Amino acid sequence: MNSSRLKQLSILFVMLGIISLLVACGSSEGDAEKEGDSSKNADESGLKDIYTVASDTSFVPFEFKEDGEYVGFDIELIKAIADEVGFEIELETTNFDGIIPGLQTGSFDIAVAGISIKEDRKKKVDFSDPYYQSGLAIGVSSDNDSIKSMEDLEGKTIATRLGSTSATYINENIKNAKASQFEQLDQAYLAVENGSADAILYDAPNVNYYIKTKGDNLKVVGDLYQAEDYGIAISKGQGELVTAINDALATLKENGKYDEIYEKWFGKKPE
Repeated sequence: MNSSRLKQLSILFVMLGIISLLVACGSSEGDAEKEGDSSKNADESGLKDIYTVASDTSFVPFEFKEDGEYVGFDIELIKAIADEVGFEIELETTNFDGIIPGLQTGSFDIAVAGISIKEDRKKKVDFSDPYYQSGLAIGVSSDNDSIKSMEDLEGKTIATRLGSTSATYINENIKNAKASQFEQLDQAYLAVENGSADAILYDAPNVNYYIKTKGDNLKVVGDLYQAEDYGIAISKGQGELVTAINDALATLKENGKYDEIYEKWFGKKPE
């Protein structure tokens, strides 16, 4: 090979090298730009792809286990909200009294478990807009004719759920009553059925649902007391998530999905 031919080949290799380098740089810059855009979008939304959602396992008809699956009004509602916003959820179950502490420590991002919106709780966690209005109901043994109202609970042993607003209500408002608190609601109802408690005081939808489906030996007495709203609890510092959940909840109420879920679990549309 003569020197002229060798020189031409050398120039060709150099040019090919320069072209390859330019293509590689352009590709890297393009990828970096795409990654930057993706990161920018995530930062702008402030939302994650997956959130850990805490719930309870025994608050029928809001959340409970049936045929190995977690079902109920709250479960379907939070799934519908997640679909509307565009994130996935990882459901974790815990006792009710562990939900607020779990949100405070970051173990959970969101909690839906028939949680009443209370001022003391709002100091620890954030809440969505109300999604259900509840109240307290009294359940007694079917043959109990001595308890007919809240006044008749004075001096009685009253079963309820550990860490609930009804437990606080008993201690603060019913004279000489003893709040017998249980981690699992089934235990509270059983206490009334076996006579170790005189009555149960708890959230009306749960009392009504339990007596309708399981509590053949129990009945509801008195009026609806202490009207209160349920909210979705969210760990502090996630303002974008609170807004997104509220927007989704409003959309579900507007498009009829909320009514559909409500009617499925309560047998009627919300008033």
